[in-house]
Amino acid sequence: MEKLPNCPKCNSEYTYEDGTLLVCPECGHEWTLESEAETGSDEKVVKDANGNILSDGDSVTIIKDLKVKGSSSSLKIGTKVKSIRLVDGDHNIECKIDGFGEMKLKSEFVKKA
Repeated sequence: MEKLPNCPKCNSEYTYEDGTLLVCPECGHEWTLESEAETGSDEKVVKDANGNILSDGDSVTIIKDLKVKGSSSSLKIGTKVKSIRLVDGDHNIECKIDGFGEMKLKSEFVKKA
């Protein structure tokens, strides 16, 4: 029996195979061996809400109404954002939105346009 890799999220050694996926019973994280090989590189992969890989210069669409801190207005669903920049941190997208100016967004609230 081959030794399965530890969970990339919680480092648990109790991973098991479920078809083509590897599953961690402690935190519930699922991944494939191919995705583990991809994450071995130094470059961080940022994915949108649908799992599409984002890169600098992409256009995205907001999928949920988002309240803007310090403002009485909000970003509406369907707002298109052009030429994004990927950054490190919790809010991993920097962009300029018409009517709002410079913003930082989380990739989980956008989809690739």
